[in-house]
Amino acid sequence: MTGYDFTLAGVRLTALSSGALWWAEHRLLCVSDLHLGKSERHIRRGGSALPPYETWDTLSRLADLVSALQPDTVVCLGDSFDDDDASRALPDAEQSQLGALMQNRRWIWITGNHDPAPADLGGEQMAELHLAPLTFRHIAVPAAQGEISGHYHPKARVRSTSRPCFLLDQSRLILPAFGTYTGGLRSTDPALSTLMQRDALAILTGPQALPVPMPR
Repeated sequence: MTGYDFTLAGVRLTALSSGALWWAEHRLLCVSDLHLGKSERHIRRGGSALPPYETWDTLSRLADLVSALQPDTVVCLGDSFDDDDASRALPDAEQSQLGALMQNRRWIWITGNHDPAPADLGGEQMAELHLAPLTFRHIAVPAAQGEISGHYHPKARVRSTSRPCFLLDQSRLILPAFGTYTGGLRSTDPALSTLMQRDALAILTGPQALPVPMPR
């Protein structure tokens, strides 16, 4: 499993090539924007059908990480479900798969803008997690320090390749979306280019975690 090691607020972290974050000291695995149930929500709201296996694929990739790293804590950084109804409509097989992942470890659901209400699937529900010196929340706060967030689904284009990416500066880290078929926002978008400091890095996901100057 490949990753890029860096320091934020004096803490050593690893941006994994899969798009997840690993905090080895606390054996904490963090993923953002799973958007489980996206296909079901699209159909329910009259949208075009997506391949129906996206939830299973997302959970399977997460299961691979949990199996490899054996975290004590898993933090899901908001928008874990595509909406509240999607969490209630999760098929039995996916509920069982998720339940197996949650067993014997602390599992924290950070609320997001897509899923503000608690999901009755176990684990802990909270708006933010403060684990000094870091704060885990769904949407970045401009003045924050030591912040880890998601929400924007950042991606960056380098030469002819566009990949989901982490965005890192001295104050914060923004995670890419971990969910299948989640799309992304280019790092050149003002919502990101004005939020991140001038020396920010984009850490591309894919075969390896590749740090490059953040495209603007």
